Order: sequence, then structure tokens, then C-alpha cells
Amino acid sequence: VVAFGTSAPELFTSVQAALSGAPGLAVGNVVGSNIANVLLVLGVPALIYPVISNEKGLRRNLVAMLGTTAVFMWMLAGGVITRLEGAALFAGLCAFIAWQIYDARSSGAPENHDFHDNIGEAPHDRKRVIIYLVAGVVGLPIAAQLTVAGAVRIAESFGVSDAAIGLTIVAIGTSLPELATSVAAAIKRQSTMALGNIVGSNIFNIACIMGLTALITPVAVDPRIISVDMWVMLGASLALALLGFLRLPAGKAVGGAMLAAFAGYIATVF
Repeated sequence: VVAFGTSAPELFTSVQAALSGAPGLAVGNVVGSNIANVLLVLGVPALIYPVISNEKGLRRNLVAMLGTTAVFMWMLAGGVITRLEGAALFAGLCAFIAWQIYDARSSGAPENHDFHDNIGEAPHDRKRVIIYLVAGVVGLPIAAQLTVAGAVRIAESFGVSDAAIGLTIVAIGTSLPELATSVAAAIKRQSTMALGNIVGSNIFNIACIMGLTALITPVAVDPRIISVDMWVMLGASLALALLGFLRLPAGKAVGGAMLAAFAGYIATVF
């Protein structure tokens, strides 16, 4: 749920970019967001409080993330993500959600559990929830339109590709919800949630956002993404998997290294 909510900006922005004739922005947004999710969204909380990778089911979700990333890279290498490939990605997401629901129900959670304890300061009143949802549904497409229009103008002004802007400015901007969620979790010393949020968001970014975007219209892939950026995305995903599989805490040293790597990567884009 958290992963889907924090990935909504990427979804609306990528769809708007593809419809506006800026496919490089759409693909760059997804690839760049997955890189930022690991190096930035994990790096900053790790400087605040060590991120512990002992969440139940994390290793299985990491396997799902790596598998989704590998399939996505294979599609990117083809130069165009077709509607059929988009449908395959989205079908994989539906299967992943169904598996998560089945796993949660089979774990034997008590029926009288008050899930309000798990959502902290989120509104519990039904009317407020409806108002927030309506505001989000209305606001996100407007924000996506403004983001895409601004990103295209920036690309034109600086003489860089749509993909470069999508990989950097747009990717960082649409990853801010993940960053805010992870920092809040680190401040409350609930760092396990931070790692799960990143893994879930990376799966959603590929399977949901790229899947739905390609279903609407086939998306062309910038050559730089094939030769450089998707490999950086793979490296970031493998680093995250290493922390999760070995259950290594990500402290200040790891956080600092990730932020330095992210800064270096941004420099290479331009």
C-alpha cells in the first residue's frame, strides 16, 4: 500500500510524458527513480539511523524485485517497450499482489486487529479519507502535466535529452514521497519499513508504471539508457539485495557511500 501510494507521482508523470511525445522522459523517470530509491532514499535515512534488513518476507520480495528488474532490462534492450510487453509487466504485478495477499492471510493475522496502529498519523475518519483521495486524484494529473511541461522546457533550454531530465530532475522529484516516508521511518527508528518501501516501490515502478504506460502507447528507449543507465539500475538493485540477503545494517558509512555514488551518477548524466 505504501509502495503504491508513493509511486503514484511516477505513474501519472510517465503516462503524461508518453502521451505528450516525450517517451525518453517516461522511461528515464522509471529507471532514474529506481536508482534514486536505493542510492538516495536509502542513503539519507541511513545517515539518521541504521537501516536494519530483518523484515519478514524481505528476501522473497528482493528476489521478485531482481526478477522484475532483469525482465525490464531485457525489454529495454529491444529499443521499444511494446503494448504486449506492457501487458506482461502489469500481469506480473497483479500476480505479485495476489501472492502478497495470500501470504498475508495465510500468516494468521488476528481478525480483531486494529490496523490503525500501523498507519500512524494517517486520517482514520472516512470523510477525511475520501477528501484526501479526491484531492490526490485531481491534483496528481495536474502536477504531472506541469512536471512534464517544465521538464521538456528545461531539456530544450540546456540542450539535453528528455531521458537525461527524466533520469535526474524528474526522477528525484517523483521519488520525494519515498524519501519522506523513509526519513520519517528512520526518525521513528522503524527502519525496517524503509527498506520494504524501497523494494516495493521499485517493483511497482517497473511493473505498474512502465506496464500501464506501454499499454497506453509503445515507449521508445533512449540509447543511453540501454548502454549505461539500466546497468546502474541493476547495480543499485544488487547492492540493495546484498544488504537484504546478508541482513547487513546500513549505517552512516553505507549511507555516505550511496549518496556519493548517486552524486557521481548524476554528474555522468550531464
